[in-house]
Amino acid sequence: MANENGKAEEEAKAKVEAKVEAKHSHGPTGRTGGLILSAIGVVFGDIGTSPLYTLKECLSGHAGPPVEADVLGVISLIVWSLTLVVTVKYLIFIMRANNRGEGGIFALLALLPESVRKTKAGGTALMAILVLAGAALLYGDGMITPAISVLSAVEGVGVAVPADTIVDVGLFSFVLKSAFVPVTCVILFGLFFIQKYGTELVGKLFGPVMVAWFFAIGGLGLLHISKNPHIMHALNPVHGAYYFQAHGLTGIAILGSVVLAVTGGEALYADMGHFGARPIRIAWMVLVFPALALCYLGQGALVLSDPKALDNPFFAMSPSAGFTYFFVLLATLATIIASQALISGAFSLTHQAVQLGFFPRVTIKHTASEAEGQIYVPQINWLLAVVCLALVITFKESGKLAAAYGIAVTGTMGITSIAFYSVTKNVWKWPLWKSAAVTGLFLAFDIPFFGSNILKFMDGGYVPIAVGAAFFTAMLIWKRGRRLLNELIVRNMTKTDAFVESLDEPRATGAPFRGVVSDGKLARAPGVGVFMASNPDGVPPALSQLAARMHVVPEHIVFLTIVAEHVPEVASEDRLTGEKLGKGVYRVVGRYGFMERPDVPELLRAAEKRGLIDVKEDDATYYLGRETFLAGPKGEMGTVAESIFAYLARNAPPATGYFHVPPGRVIEVGTQVDL
Repeated sequence: MANENGKAEEEAKAKVEAKVEAKHSHGPTGRTGGLILSAIGVVFGDIGTSPLYTLKECLSGHAGPPVEADVLGVISLIVWSLTLVVTVKYLIFIMRANNRGEGGIFALLALLPESVRKTKAGGTALMAILVLAGAALLYGDGMITPAISVLSAVEGVGVAVPADTIVDVGLFSFVLKSAFVPVTCVILFGLFFIQKYGTELVGKLFGPVMVAWFFAIGGLGLLHISKNPHIMHALNPVHGAYYFQAHGLTGIAILGSVVLAVTGGEALYADMGHFGARPIRIAWMVLVFPALALCYLGQGALVLSDPKALDNPFFAMSPSAGFTYFFVLLATLATIIASQALISGAFSLTHQAVQLGFFPRVTIKHTASEAEGQIYVPQINWLLAVVCLALVITFKESGKLAAAYGIAVTGTMGITSIAFYSVTKNVWKWPLWKSAAVTGLFLAFDIPFFGSNILKFMDGGYVPIAVGAAFFTAMLIWKRGRRLLNELIVRNMTKTDAFVESLDEPRATGAPFRGVVSDGKLARAPGVGVFMASNPDGVPPALSQLAARMHVVPEHIVFLTIVAEHVPEVASEDRLTGEKLGKGVYRVVGRYGFMERPDVPELLRAAEKRGLIDVKEDDATYYLGRETFLAGPKGEMGTVAESIFAYLARNAPPATGYFHVPPGRVIEVGTQVDL
């Protein structure tokens, strides 16, 4: 019976997987033009608004006005960083490594064979630990990006109007500078509030604004280049090398500011599942990259012509005071959008972490039927919101936040390169020389970028490191705790055949309940018990506990397994499989797409209509397991780690709401577990 059951499950799984492969990816299926516009509005917000503060931070450390060689050297470093990091590394190479269209550092991990992800004992291997660290650091970066982007734009008002200006509004007055932080907080709160409407809507709203933004910064850059075309010499990478030659080892520190120009690269990869690789590549090559290059060159040309523009070279490009107000408004809108790339990237990372078993169950809402990657995670959204607001209130100035910016994302960039090497060797089967050459190129700028940012640790760089460490610890503990729990369940699991054999026969129609029978078999109580079974080969722990404690089980038992498939919707003919195991015991397997919410009662009614079960759903009582984890010194993880695991388990959303189980017909069977 077990063999027949396994064969039926394999056939059903193969049938659905064939349709999954036909879809080929999680990526969107809409028109390319619309996807390009939406991608511009979401994916490129972060990297697209870096000109607001990058050159200012690069040149602010120089004593006195920067000399021509320094300006040419810094601009050269910025432009070639955009070329090598974003164009070559991410768009040409890294985005090829996707998990059915889904990007991000976890996609690289999912591609690797199990032998690379796990140790022989079933634990987490070194590569998986590195990926966890990279993902955790990206959370830290995602919390700083919205804060620095929006605050830097709001501060742009100080270019048109002196920051110490007294503003009279009705019955009260205030110093203009004192309003920067409150205004930034209001804008950030509004940004996080609209996330629930989905990245598709956000992209459509923000896309036209970002198109206008890129045309504006590219146009202004071109205007100033025409006034001082000498800046075009910065396109020669030799000037970047001359900068290090002139400043020696101290010149390495400049990379800590240059990296601000490319910090959106990792978010670009993480957001790939929202819009697809092709629209992102087209948008970058046709609009975003040319506009950014022109903007940086234009700022450099302006600084060469007027050293006073160094105070804020971006807003100094404005041709008139009137245009400055418009420019500040456009910059504010663009920086609001800039925050979107890391926010939606954090959603994607969380979804993948849950799927890979590195994160407890969270509320994941799919916001578009065209793409699995377009999701909203309320818990992560509001956690990011709280930390972002706290950062703005604490640091108060974008210049101070810049010191905290860069360590996390450069660490993730380096780990992504290492994980990509593992994919090329273990999945794509590249020869060693090819994998080493490509990865060596990536690390040639990843390592210097990370090393230069470490110098900023005490100036605020500890913030993303602390956030990343918290996420890393939680994910590692959750993964190990779930592994130990599953091993415990398997060790104590009763095989289905043995359980059915231990049952008394169901009573005849109309016969009274007989209680415990004399031959030692389990007695049958009237009613229908539905038990959620994650492992189709054994008896759910909730039923085993019930039988062990009460020695009585329901007269009719349904083992129900829910399988999530990587398609938006599962066809009705593929939704349901099941079989009768004998003695009133049934097995039902329901398959749902990522856009569908499992409806257990409806599934059972469908099974009844198809004759897979001989019971009515209206008579069913749902039994759900609820583990209470005991933290003690004798546990394998230790008291502190087990306490954290228990906290995460307690705060995971209950399964009843997810499966649409009627709350009045649920019985939780509790179990105390000491890992």
